[in-house]
Amino acid sequence: MAYTSTHWGVYEAKNTGGTVELTPAPWDRDPSPLSRSLTSGRDAPARIRRPAIRAGFLKSGAASREGRGREAFVEVPWDEAFDITAHHIARVREQYGNESFYGGSYGWSSAGRFHHAQSQFNRFFRLTGGYVDSVDSYSLAAARVILPHVVAPWGELSQGHTDWNNLAEHTDLFIAFGGLPAKNTQVNPGGASDHVVREALRRMAAGKTRFVNVSPSRSDLTDAEGCEWLPIRPGSDTALMLALAYVLIAEDLHDQPFIESHSVGFEQLRDYLFGAADNQHKTPAWAAPLCDIPADTITALARRMAKGRTMINVAWSLQRAENGELPYWMAVNLAVLLGQIGLPGGGFGVGYACMQSVGSGRFPFSGPRLPQGTNPVTTFIPVARVSDMLLNPGGSFTYDGGSFTYPDIQLVYWCGGNIFHHHQDLNKLIEAWRRPEVTIINESFWTPHAKFSDIVLPATTTLERNDIGSASLDRFMVAMKRVADPVGEARDDYDIFSGIAERLGFAEQLREGRTAEQWLEVLYEECRPRAEVFGITLPPFDQFWEEGLFDLPAPEQDTIMLESFRRDPEDFPLNTPSGLIEMTSTKIAGFHLPDFPGTPEWREPREWLGASRAQTYPLHLLSNQPSTRLHSQYDHGVVSRESKINAREPLTMNLADASARGLAHGDVVRVFNDRGAFLAGLVVSDAIRPGVVQIATGAWYDPLMPGEIGTLDKHGNPNAVTQDVGASSLSQGCAAQSALVQVERFAGELPPITAFQPPQFVAKEP
Repeated sequence: MAYTSTHWGVYEAKNTGGTVELTPAPWDRDPSPLSRSLTSGRDAPARIRRPAIRAGFLKSGAASREGRGREAFVEVPWDEAFDITAHHIARVREQYGNESFYGGSYGWSSAGRFHHAQSQFNRFFRLTGGYVDSVDSYSLAAARVILPHVVAPWGELSQGHTDWNNLAEHTDLFIAFGGLPAKNTQVNPGGASDHVVREALRRMAAGKTRFVNVSPSRSDLTDAEGCEWLPIRPGSDTALMLALAYVLIAEDLHDQPFIESHSVGFEQLRDYLFGAADNQHKTPAWAAPLCDIPADTITALARRMAKGRTMINVAWSLQRAENGELPYWMAVNLAVLLGQIGLPGGGFGVGYACMQSVGSGRFPFSGPRLPQGTNPVTTFIPVARVSDMLLNPGGSFTYDGGSFTYPDIQLVYWCGGNIFHHHQDLNKLIEAWRRPEVTIINESFWTPHAKFSDIVLPATTTLERNDIGSASLDRFMVAMKRVADPVGEARDDYDIFSGIAERLGFAEQLREGRTAEQWLEVLYEECRPRAEVFGITLPPFDQFWEEGLFDLPAPEQDTIMLESFRRDPEDFPLNTPSGLIEMTSTKIAGFHLPDFPGTPEWREPREWLGASRAQTYPLHLLSNQPSTRLHSQYDHGVVSRESKINAREPLTMNLADASARGLAHGDVVRVFNDRGAFLAGLVVSDAIRPGVVQIATGAWYDPLMPGEIGTLDKHGNPNAVTQDVGASSLSQGCAAQSALVQVERFAGELPPITAFQPPQFVAKEP
């Protein structure tokens, strides 16, 4: 049996007469339907079939930058594409140096460990002499920066979450800030071979656990029967948490011995809560108008938290906002006050139900790893500051207490990602994207990013190559057998980078004399000793490849986050300045940041400020993860396209807001603010609070006037209106969830959707 592994599951794969069929693995209890898009989208019209170069760039080079996103392309042979690509890499390196290269790769393009776009990209560009890299991620930047100061690095926490089985046995109350959207658990960065979260939630709800969904959307927690919904105002979770902490302290419900033995900074937090500096007690009555939850409800929830074993979870969406670090910090502080960190079923979580792996209880064994070398260039940017970097070379920015300078980027190379999906304020990005001399991409489909590139190199998809599927905290290691020939002239990233490296003179260093298939065996055998550390004995490669998969054993004991630290904080200290949990931080206070203090204080989002703006744009836009694709991957596939309304991405609105605007379910609406506008298909629902609208991310940007700044997006990409500002000057994470908009019925003839059509092709000029 041939298997393949994807970010959303393992499938049995077969090819019958050129038609590929994928069947969910028989052990998977909750398989994802996204495989239908993988097969239907593979050879769709949007597939890139041959190397292509933007016509203006081929003729005039960097002088044609204004044509990005609007010009036709010229298809060329691979040898010519390699020659031109290598020429520009060498030219820019010689003229400006390696600090003029910016490399973008988001790592989600393949669940395979060898054909992992980010790994292949890193290996190639580090051999060129290095490039400007980014740190953190759009998903988790604020959390990744704040958590090491407060408790532990994100990676350590993500691999150590208390497992679902333990929660089912011990948790009395599960408070879900941002909900527990099981749709998000379809996916995992390396692979999601056994979907267990929905079943876990249902089992917990049928038992002793009671759930509270603190979210503007009721649909953020639908798999726990009897769940209580607190429809909070977006961006106000920190205010609610501060009020809960106030009640716990004021009513002597906090665990003072645990606070004294396992944390520092309690006195400063208590002083802030009780108004020592501003004479404002952070009571439930203070928080109620901010978060739109009654004061009595807040008080009652705090008392319930102290009565039994309580798990406090914060979804990733909360930190993708202005001041996004603060709800994570306060969630940890609430768990400290309750004194249940390190106990079965209690404490805190930072991403349950945000991916399949969180809480899986599996070993943190990642499997094969491609050696990537060290980047000789140390210059970096926070990942969400791409436009600022391109628009402000030489400008300064702060990050995690340091002050840095934006480099002058002249060549951008992307591999495995779509910046016109995940970056905010697309009109600002279009302006920024015209600054570099060269933009290059390895891509399988004509995404908007590909259409905004100068050189487009067609890459194979998962089904068109051999690989090894393996992920930390996942159940299976999978021999991913090639089941289809590449469409057109597509090549895998290893072949693409090898072809460029030949012209740049370091192909042998890149390949080390190995084919892709030889690399698979080398990487597999290299990981076998690492598996032994976890008590896992992997079979020899030939046996593994023949059998098709290996079922990794699970730990014998439950995973309980920070259990060792709780038991003995002296022998198992945290990697914080004090070795303890930092309820307030003297180190952060020492950064002297104007917008981020050393105590987790309430900070009103800047997007809220000013009555006139709120009156002009009275609806808060939330852009959540889609259920019908992974980010923007396979938006052109059948599963995603079936979900559209009149070919547009669905936008959910409360019935009262729709009625006030004369809107009905199924209307095509225009969503807009002073940053831009997009069209969407309207869903009217009572499952979202009034004053809030919600749309999934990932609809391919489809401009009415291609390449024109400010033009209408016809398809429903929320980043046409989101703001490109940092969560704070501490993390510089994205603040996509802090956006105000207005919505109206679209007047006039609907423009056709062209997002999934390839660009125009023209013949090369003589």
